[in-house]
Amino acid sequence: MEKNTYDAIVVGTGVSGGWAAKELTEQGLKTLVLDRGPMVKHGDYPTAMKAPWELPYGDEPTRHDIERHPIHTRPSFYGITQSTKHWFVDDIDNPYVETRPFDWFRGYHVGGRSLMWGRQSYRLSPMDLEANGKEGVGVDWPIRYEDIAPWYDYVEHFIGVSGSVEHLPQLPDGDFLPPMELTCVEKDFRDKVSGKFGGRKLIIGRTANLSAPLKHDKSPQRAPCQYRNLCMRGCPFGAYFSSNSSTLPAAEKTGNMTMVTNAIVYELIYDNDKGKATGVRVLDAETGHQTEYFAKVIFMCASTFGTTHILLNSTSSRFPNGFGNDSGELGHNIMDHLFGTGAHAVVDGFEDRYYSGRRPNGFYIPRYRNVGNDKRPYLRGFGYQGGASRRDWTRLVDTPMIGASLKRAAQDPGPWTISMMGFGEMLPSHRNKVTLDHSRKDKYGLPLLNFDAAHEENEKAIAKEIIDDALEMFSAAGYRDVRSFAVQANVGAGIHEMGTARMGRDPKTSVLNGWNQMHACKNVFVTDGSFMTSSGCQNPSLTYMAMTARAAKHAVDELKRGNI
Repeated sequence: MEKNTYDAIVVGTGVSGGWAAKELTEQGLKTLVLDRGPMVKHGDYPTAMKAPWELPYGDEPTRHDIERHPIHTRPSFYGITQSTKHWFVDDIDNPYVETRPFDWFRGYHVGGRSLMWGRQSYRLSPMDLEANGKEGVGVDWPIRYEDIAPWYDYVEHFIGVSGSVEHLPQLPDGDFLPPMELTCVEKDFRDKVSGKFGGRKLIIGRTANLSAPLKHDKSPQRAPCQYRNLCMRGCPFGAYFSSNSSTLPAAEKTGNMTMVTNAIVYELIYDNDKGKATGVRVLDAETGHQTEYFAKVIFMCASTFGTTHILLNSTSSRFPNGFGNDSGELGHNIMDHLFGTGAHAVVDGFEDRYYSGRRPNGFYIPRYRNVGNDKRPYLRGFGYQGGASRRDWTRLVDTPMIGASLKRAAQDPGPWTISMMGFGEMLPSHRNKVTLDHSRKDKYGLPLLNFDAAHEENEKAIAKEIIDDALEMFSAAGYRDVRSFAVQANVGAGIHEMGTARMGRDPKTSVLNGWNQMHACKNVFVTDGSFMTSSGCQNPSLTYMAMTARAAKHAVDELKRGNI
């Protein structure tokens, strides 16, 4: 037991786990970091430098790939290519149950989905953190924007976020690197939107790609973006934020981090006499060997449903319905952003204009519905993410040309096209939940998660307006061939899962307090997406990072005070 005892344990190494490891080790805690997958060191990205002709099958998925990912490929083939499929979990070896369908995208390796994330980085606003309380939805957040704003500054400075200062109350500004540039058509659309639709603004996306050197010297392994737009393969330049390139090297540098990989945490250990968690039980993914590790404080950062699985599976006489589940809310209130609806169009008049490089970013139209004097028959709103570019040679695949004429045609850039998709807010609902199905087990003998979630009337109203507004704006801009699209996506397809161990003031209605600390067990902190009380419509990863850093500071302070 002696050699398995640490000051802190962090479960998971994704966006929040990496931050927990960095903060706890830098504040002097001997910290054990556990990940259920294999090690991926920064730079260990097998396809990062491969040219298109070096990838088999034209970088497309094979029939076998699709057979191994039947659920993952249900809404799209996102990530299932020859260059990136190794980062995504195989559905056959890692099954789950669906009472109602849920699109679940997972990455079981060190760094988790911080290697494959979209990098869009936006703050929640004061309006987002007050909405539940004002509208009587779910429970009120136990914090306000002022509580988290300094921590947004802190993580933005460290990870590097490029963006423009806009002074929008619904999208607070931050500590930005220089913004990337809009294309000429995006600028045209920006001017027409602002001219024809008061209150709507198109800006360049705020992204965790380095548009310039970092403002600090603590990550010498990171260099500015090379504009290759191959981020999902892993970036050997460290030009976008991932745990592998940023927070885990910082934690390793302290000499206080011990990392164990292929370590599946399946249960928290609770001591009835002490009224605390004392450690975790771990299953080796390769040998099946079981080990117990012990610590004074435990950070759960295994992803929203990874953490929820562990907590639901940790039953005892004190917690018969799951660890910390006195409220009965553990596993409930699943949220994800509405995904897959929008519009596209063709833009004439810019045939003599082009751009250089492959910008790993697009434009963003922040939420404008139910902002200020705008009132809609539904609650909350949505933002758009999109881009405008020229079509490449693939537009000629179905054309009746061959030989020299085809080669000549392929030398010319195609027409300008523009597309945008809405990301809408999903309200928390007790009806949307995940539970354990003890009648079905995975290959490790652990019960499967059973998803039971769907969009409700408010989300359906938002989804309709996402399409209507996109069509209206493209048409008003004078673009042609304006058409809508709607991907057949379920909850989960946005890959922004949240809410299954929500924060709140009242232990009777929430799992965590305002410090991401369990109401019922003060030395357990949950800082992945499961803590979210509402979702906003902004990409949530930046909020996970800020809240993790804030919680880690509080945990260390409480340890020093002897309170946990």
